[in-house]
Amino acid sequence: MTTAATERFYAEIAASTATLASIVDGADLTRPVPTCPDWTLRQLATHVGRAHRWAGEIVATRSAESIPFRAVPDGRLPDDPGLQAGWLRDGADRLISAVRAAGTEPVWAFARLRPASFWARRMAHETAVHRADAEIAAGRGPVIDAGIAADGIDEWLEDEPGDDSQASRLGALADGQVLHFHATDEGLGEAGEWLVQRSGDRITARHGHGRGDAAVRGPASALLLVLVRRLAPDDAPVQIIGDRAVLERWLAATPF
Repeated sequence: MTTAATERFYAEIAASTATLASIVDGADLTRPVPTCPDWTLRQLATHVGRAHRWAGEIVATRSAESIPFRAVPDGRLPDDPGLQAGWLRDGADRLISAVRAAGTEPVWAFARLRPASFWARRMAHETAVHRADAEIAAGRGPVIDAGIAADGIDEWLEDEPGDDSQASRLGALADGQVLHFHATDEGLGEAGEWLVQRSGDRITARHGHGRGDAAVRGPASALLLVLVRRLAPDDAPVQIIGDRAVLERWLAATPF
C-alpha cells in the first residue's frame, strides 16, 4: 500500500467521522437507522467510535491477537450530548495516529498478521459506509468519493483465504455465471470495472471489461452502496442490464 493511498484513507476516516459527528451533535439518538436494522443513531455512533478505538488499540499495542471489541477503553458514547461529537472525532484521531506510528509493523488483522496500514484501509471503508448509514437516517443522500468507493468495491469483492463469505456467495451464482460492475466515473479506467464469476466451487473477482449475465453501471459511490445494501438498485442512479435476478441473488447472499 503506497503512502499516498494510506494518506487518502486517513483523510476519509477523518472526513466521514466529522460528518457523522455533525449528524449526531444535538440529534435525537433514538432515531432508527433504516439501513442497520435494530440500530438507533446512538448504537451506530457507539459502534463507529468503539471500532476506531478497537483497531487503534490493536495497532498501538502491536497486538498479535484480537482484542475483545467491548473491552476497549473509552468505548462508550458519552451520555453528555456536548461530548458526543468530540468523542467520535477523538476516536478517529487516535486510530490515525496509531497507524501512522506503526507503519508497516505487523499486527493482528482477522486471523493473521498484516501491516498496521491494513487498518487505515479497512476503517476508511467501515467509516464511509456507516457515515452513509447516518446520512440516510438523517434524510440525506450519501455520496462517497469515487476513488474511495472503487477501492471499497475492490475490498468487498476480494476473496480472502478462509473467508466465510465464500460459501454464501457460491449459492448466489450458478456455475459459469458472471456479474459485471462498471463504475462510470471519469479517470477510473479498468480500476472501475469488475467481473465476478463462479467457476465450480470458487468465486473469483477481477478487473476488466466483459460480458456478464447481469451488468450494473453507475457512479462508483452508487455501486458500492448498492453492493453493501445501503441503497436498493431501484433507488440508486444505476442501470441494470441483463438478468436482474442474478444481481438480486448476489445481494441477498452478501450482507455487509
